[in-house]
Amino acid sequence: MIEIEVQNETHQSQQRLRFAAVPRIGEGIRLREPDGIWASYDVLDVWYQKAEYGDIWMPYLHVCMTPGESAAGQDAEFDDFDEDLAHDLRNEGHFASLAGEAEPFKI
Repeated sequence: MIEIEVQNETHQSQQRLRFAAVPRIGEGIRLREPDGIWASYDVLDVWYQKAEYGDIWMPYLHVCMTPGESAAGQDAEFDDFDEDLAHDLRNEGHFASLAGEAEPFKI
């Protein structure tokens, strides 16, 4: 595991995370938001700095939230979600099932 300092431009924060490989510029990564929701981030920059000890170079990432994600952890397309319609559909039994013969889950 490689310990990388991630500098988050969206939240103006820094944290050290462990990765199996150093992400490249332009790649997307998933990070947990302060409210516990996972969100997509784009890697803007990757650089290395020499550590205070030995001949070791530490990787650093500069990330920003992916366009289309919202800071609240919800996509913009769900902002106008109709709770009454969803309730009516659940009560009428219009929902997906993974198994054709499974009992429907009712709320």
